[in-house]
Amino acid sequence: MTDCTLIGILDDGWAGLADAARQRLRAAAVVVGAGRTLELVRPHLTAGTECRDMDGALARVPEWLRAARAERRPAVVLATGDPLCHGLGAWLAGKLDAPPEILPNVSTLQLACARWREPWDDVVIASCHGRDAGEWTPGATPAHGLYAALRAIALHPRVFLFTGPENTPARLARALLAAGYGSDEIRLSVACRLQLPDERLFAGLPLEEAARTDFPQPNVALVRRWEGEDTAPAFGLDDDEYRQRTPEKGLITKQEARAVSLAKLRIGPGATVWDIGAGSGSVGLEAARLAPRGHVWAIEKSAADAANARANAARRRQTNYTLFDGKAPQHLDAWPDPDAVFIGGSGGELAALIHLILARLKPGGRLVMNFVTLENLATATAALAEAAVAWDVVQLQASRSQPILDMHRMAALNPVWIVTACQPGKTDEKP
Repeated sequence: MTDCTLIGILDDGWAGLADAARQRLRAAAVVVGAGRTLELVRPHLTAGTECRDMDGALARVPEWLRAARAERRPAVVLATGDPLCHGLGAWLAGKLDAPPEILPNVSTLQLACARWREPWDDVVIASCHGRDAGEWTPGATPAHGLYAALRAIALHPRVFLFTGPENTPARLARALLAAGYGSDEIRLSVACRLQLPDERLFAGLPLEEAARTDFPQPNVALVRRWEGEDTAPAFGLDDDEYRQRTPEKGLITKQEARAVSLAKLRIGPGATVWDIGAGSGSVGLEAARLAPRGHVWAIEKSAADAANARANAARRRQTNYTLFDGKAPQHLDAWPDPDAVFIGGSGGELAALIHLILARLKPGGRLVMNFVTLENLATATAALAEAAVAWDVVQLQASRSQPILDMHRMAALNPVWIVTACQPGKTDEKP
């Protein structure tokens, strides 16, 4: 018999355990689990069995198991449902020299979907069973407890969620409403107190109703989002699809320059992107769409332009985009190191900003800058030469057709210099 066993248990306790799991528990000298799960098995344990409550002491569990193993005392760890489904299994295996044997139970995912009569083979699993981060608000960073759940919902039509005492289904529903979703797009099903006499099920609730419901604990949730609501391309949206400053419209990186700049940034799906001088947010928001598993950190000094960028983010439900008010380098020291940086405006601090970014840019990362004045172009190339970083410049001169009587003429846009610098790293490719 193994000296350490990880056993899955549900709230029906001893009655829901297989004979093999019961035998391991009766033979155990040490049983580790949350206080609630320990109480489910305590009456069935052998006299003298040591019970260790891991509530608030999860980090000590490997230490307890190593001590039990050294003393040749059989140990059992209790976990909810299937320990390999967002449970202790993978974490515990990485902390011990020899991983424990695992005797799984039915996962709460399987049980809840059976109750709802919903297939679960195509669901994506996420968790917000973490620390309390408060209510979600637009622009929240990846540190928020609901961030991973909101990104999973944005990318997948059916998401099963392990909830927590603070990050409840009601809070999740309020977050989805704040992100711009409506009940015509998303419905929430919640299973509460599974396997207990007062088990309760809620199926297909509108977000507004779910947001004000006090669901019994513990619970799990299934989010169903109707596919097809977002048909916009990842990048290359028309300029007039963005809210811009009025009455003098036009503080936006034009579509042609935006497309080339995004191509030069070479943004990967999980990239961390900085957008300096966000303006209307067009570059940063399209970068966020190109990095669905990443995040965009943006900054804009104009309150009016920042308001427009936030409105554009809300319209696109871009939950992986955070905009700060201020002028770079303010706030940048708290941002994670970037894979790609776009500078659309520098507020007169261009040379210092370039050196700061190059010091933070990850190996293989790219810095792309747009300029319409010769002076800024000269400042940028001088700073890059001083830093001994490879760079190139593309001059983009685009013209757009305009009607004139019953014909068309070409109207030139302002020429733009697109400067690209590469941080030495994984590849030797040129900008």
